[in-house]
Amino acid sequence: MAEQEVTLMKGNEAIAHAAIRCGADGYFGYPITPQSEVLETLAEQKPWETTGMMVVQAESELASINMVYGGAAAGKKVFTSSSSPGISLMQEGISYIAAGELPALIVNVMRGGPGLGTIQPSQSDYFQACKGGGHGDYHLIVLAPASVQEMADFVDLGWTLAFKHKNPCMILADGVIGQMMEKVVLPPFKPRRTDEEIEAECGSWATTGRKHKHNKNNIVTTLELRSEEMEVVNQRLQAKYRMLEETEVRYEAYNCEGADYLITAFGSAARIAKKAIEVAAQEGIKVGLLRPITLWPFPTKIIHELSKNVKGILSVEFNAGQMVEDVRMAAAPGVPVEHFGRLGGIIPSPDEVIEALKKKIIK
Repeated sequence: MAEQEVTLMKGNEAIAHAAIRCGADGYFGYPITPQSEVLETLAEQKPWETTGMMVVQAESELASINMVYGGAAAGKKVFTSSSSPGISLMQEGISYIAAGELPALIVNVMRGGPGLGTIQPSQSDYFQACKGGGHGDYHLIVLAPASVQEMADFVDLGWTLAFKHKNPCMILADGVIGQMMEKVVLPPFKPRRTDEEIEAECGSWATTGRKHKHNKNNIVTTLELRSEEMEVVNQRLQAKYRMLEETEVRYEAYNCEGADYLITAFGSAARIAKKAIEVAAQEGIKVGLLRPITLWPFPTKIIHELSKNVKGILSVEFNAGQMVEDVRMAAAPGVPVEHFGRLGGIIPSPDEVIEALKKKIIK
């Protein structure tokens, strides 16, 4: 077995390298801190010369997401990346992609807000990513990496889920994960799919440019003027989302067996929580961590089961309290659930997490 090559790189760089290796057909994006290295790395690597992958710096985030919409409609493996206010500008297009039931990958490396905010890390796009963000009743599949390795791994996973379920998938990373450098093993190279392979895989729905039955091209649209038909579309989407909630939940349970207290956290907040748990253990405080890997579908059932055996739950987030709403709905009746977070791009220390646990939960 060949020895795996270990490379040191930023999370944003890992996204770009993994996309090339996963056989991406196209990237359409616009620079914004703290994710600009995705586009910069692609430009440096020049995959159009090696794999034929298209890389376009669009004139805006609106143009980017609509280019993704078009590429996804043709069955192509396409993606974009941006950061919080840029993702806000993409919301209409994201809603169209979800309604059209198209596979696409969207990378959001979060910065502090609201407004233009700060270029420092944040986790305040949870609502935007997991509660729809745009108009209508739709969901993205949302993956939350906690390491540079997961940034690379989730590119292939994101596209796999997107094509399997014909649904856009978002990699929701905070600025820490995007900018930090770690060792990473990049995925093996996959060739880009041929037109014939795209036709075989996606021909029943994709506007591939070739003629289909009755000499007509497939048409991808999200417009339905009849209310009864629009309700049918929505019912089909909701049935898919219920299925995803049963089949595609991912999480990491750390030190939960025998724990008296539980911390819920995602992304780099979960890394800080792990250190806090180690320090708390030295004081005789037994704490476990439930890290959602899919923020949507949310790991409601496992949180409910774990909550039955603990005295309280602390949700640690780099925001004013967004995921904590879902944790409270998941927890068993009577189990106290509190939130701890820092705002404006400030990253809490493990000691602050322990202090919050003592004040809010242990008391």
